[in-house]
Amino acid sequence: MKETYLYEKLEGKKVRCNTCSQRCFILPGSRGVCGTRENIDGKLYSLVYGKAIAEHVDPIEKKPLFHFLPGSYSLSISTVGCCFSCWWCQNYEISQQPKSNKQIEGFDLPPEQIVKDAKREDCQSISYTYTEPSIFLEYALDTMKLAKKEGLLNNWVSDGYMTPEALDLITPYLDAINVDLKAFKEKTYQKYIGGRLQVVLENLKDIYRRGIHLEITTLVIPGLNDSKNELTQIAKFIKNELGSEVPWHISRFFPAYKMMDREPTKVETLQNAYEIGKRAGLSFVYLGNVSDPKRESTYCPKCGELVIFRSGYTIEIKNLKDGLCGKCGEDLNIKS
Repeated sequence: MKETYLYEKLEGKKVRCNTCSQRCFILPGSRGVCGTRENIDGKLYSLVYGKAIAEHVDPIEKKPLFHFLPGSYSLSISTVGCCFSCWWCQNYEISQQPKSNKQIEGFDLPPEQIVKDAKREDCQSISYTYTEPSIFLEYALDTMKLAKKEGLLNNWVSDGYMTPEALDLITPYLDAINVDLKAFKEKTYQKYIGGRLQVVLENLKDIYRRGIHLEITTLVIPGLNDSKNELTQIAKFIKNELGSEVPWHISRFFPAYKMMDREPTKVETLQNAYEIGKRAGLSFVYLGNVSDPKRESTYCPKCGELVIFRSGYTIEIKNLKDGLCGKCGEDLNIKS
């Protein structure tokens, strides 16, 4: 256990956690929404510090991050727990585990060992992923600081529900982030996720302003967020509030967790979403969880040159020079 970095002590040994935007009010002996932070005698402790549930070497494209160290490998780590309860979560065994049985599963993996493992496996970065990294902020942040000293980069795969205070802590050490923009309706966030859309939107704008490399993913779910109107709203938000250079990943849904009764997303729906993103003025739109090399690859938005070819996790860098198009010199917002 480790005392958490962001919380307030209140009367009667109560505390308020200020790590994610749930800002849980926690009584003595109780835990927050994530299931990993417990009030022990008036102090708030992380129960997952140094206790990983997963450690894998992944292609960076799996995060997905297409414009950050393309073609490289990243050491991915996670603990149990999450501040959301998405009905379609593909990692629900990890994310929801401590909420159901109060057990904190995992294996000992201190920050120093994570950095050693990343270097041994010739990874260029460490990914804090599989569930929301905010819920293991202390563990992640201490690892990120060590990683920086060893010349490694850090990226988060996030639901975008951290507090501004948490963003302040991680910004000096965070090189890239992929945020799930799960829908564009408040009622969807409230009913199926357990959060608020507006918080995520404000955090996206804040992350962009801070200059952290940002990519966005939307899992397109039949009958939930797949309407032309909602997809257009997402695309326009990215274009108008962030920037046309921010990549938008549109992923195919497959039945999972509490949505086993839904059909997988039709490929035609994904292709239509791709065109919506392009018409909205986004320079980089990608399809995920489906084989479509044309819509997985990166083309220069100025001259049309094929810069990076992708087919699944087969990556071929064709004409990329220091983040620019090798043909016309256009800035492609790629950190290589």
